[in-house]
Amino acid sequence: MAIIEVENVTKRFNDKLVLDNISYGVEEGEVFGFIGPNGAGKSTLINIMTTLLVPDSGTVKICGYDILQDPIKAKKCIGYVPQDLALLEEMNAYDNLEFFGALYGLRGKELKERIKEALRVTGLEETKRKKVKKFSGGMKRRLNIAVSILHHPKVLILDEPTVGVDPQSRNHIFSFIRTICKEWGTTVLYTSHYMEEIEELCKRVFIIDLGKEIAYGNKEEIKASFSSNNKIRVEADGINGEVLVRLKGIEGVEKVLEEDNVLSITINSKFTLSTALSILESSGVVIKKITYDDIKLEDVFLSLTGKTLRN
Repeated sequence: MAIIEVENVTKRFNDKLVLDNISYGVEEGEVFGFIGPNGAGKSTLINIMTTLLVPDSGTVKICGYDILQDPIKAKKCIGYVPQDLALLEEMNAYDNLEFFGALYGLRGKELKERIKEALRVTGLEETKRKKVKKFSGGMKRRLNIAVSILHHPKVLILDEPTVGVDPQSRNHIFSFIRTICKEWGTTVLYTSHYMEEIEELCKRVFIIDLGKEIAYGNKEEIKASFSSNNKIRVEADGINGEVLVRLKGIEGVEKVLEEDNVLSITINSKFTLSTALSILESSGVVIKKITYDDIKLEDVFLSLTGKTLRN
């Protein structure tokens, strides 16, 4: 069941088209990757989803509630962690959670239990009485996340949650995401321009650039659709010109390069490794190591846009 439904959303700022007919769905309980460089339209779409902006056309539903027709009900389903921290620096972590929990309408025993739970899943139990102004950047980010989950949202939107954080906090955030998905059934929309994070956390992704959909769906299927030109590397002794010519004649081989006793063979789906191995062995080549270059989401993005994500 889709807990987030975005259909044909378009948004302009004056004459500039910022979102161009965007559609996607996010299933309940999944970690969904929303990928794009700065200026791609990610923040605009998030602002629409959280009812901070109104789309020019199209519909967005959160937990079945239309954001325009039932904005209050839609917002109650959402926990949102923006890029910019929203914390009270002069207060300690516990008091921050108590303050924001009260804004959610939590009181008494229920509030205390929610605070205890939020501190546990974000790994901040030992520092709950420490003033926020003395926290590291990563700890502040984790506390901001703790604030966002006090009301047990069904949908958690994490907007670039690891920007500027230390490796320890990054690992805490990843562990937290897995925990709330498993224990609470929370749906996480994870935005990032760090492809390696999306690779690790998400099964399905939406890639956006210049307000347009670049790719959408299962990340492995997306990568597979661009895997027609993978590379295989062969470290070996005894490579000569004749071997290169014979390898180039194999069906499925696009290109063969050799440097410092390493063959770099660009292949497509028709390639069979056994044929290449037979040629190498019959030519007296001694094979030391064979490796494939797995295609990454970064490669897909580069192929589609002609630029890297961090440009």
